Amino acid sequence: MLELLRAGRRPVREVWVAEGLEPSPQLDEIERLAARRRVPVRLVGRGKMASAARSESAQGVLARARALHEADLDAIANDTDGRPPFVLVLDGITDPHNLGALLRAAECAGVSGVVVARHRAVHVTPTVAKVAAGAVEHVPIAVVPGVPSALRRLDQLGLVTLGLDAEARHSLYDLGPEAGGPVALVLGAEGKGLAQLTKKRCSALVGIPRAGSIESLNVASAGAVACFELARRRGFQHRR
Repeated sequence: MLELLRAGRRPVREVWVAEGLEPSPQLDEIERLAARRRVPVRLVGRGKMASAARSESAQGVLARARALHEADLDAIANDTDGRPPFVLVLDGITDPHNLGALLRAAECAGVSGVVVARHRAVHVTPTVAKVAAGAVEHVPIAVVPGVPSALRRLDQLGLVTLGLDAEARHSLYDLGPEAGGPVALVLGAEGKGLAQLTKKRCSALVGIPRAGSIESLNVASAGAVACFELARRRGFQHRR
């Protein structure tokens, strides 16, 4: 909720606050931002709040806002603020918790946009938005008919497409100068990994070296590691 009001990327019709909700600094900030944007704040019963929210994500506060805008693939693959694009491509992620965690990591690592498939993949839900901790309000998300065709387009636009594969022969940490240029990091589905056609469309496959006994990291953990390694290679700038 706070990030929705802070970002100001989509219109908010009104904010609902559940009756009897305990005062808090976060609630004060929500009311202050709503007033600044001239968004009315309404007190509503908890039953009405629960019915409208359809999840526990609201936690006593709910915004009635326009749906998230789908970003254009070409737009997120262009230079942003003078920096080469850094795109995260998700090939069949189906767990909303994983998608939310990946969006949060992507936003913190400075990713310029995320690509998800229209079919056989999870999109932004209340659970995703809650786990993402506001990242959905800051990271453009392009929904594409298919990941392989999107990778072909990214290649045409000059991006190096790096598929993260637990069995890859080359290490993520051994990448050359291409890591600092226009790049797309491609992650596969939970358990299955990258689809075969997706692998063929990637410029290179890289893995994260492991010292333990288990086979691989969870996709959200692996994605966070890879995002921040690429961010480091690209001259990561900490926001204060």
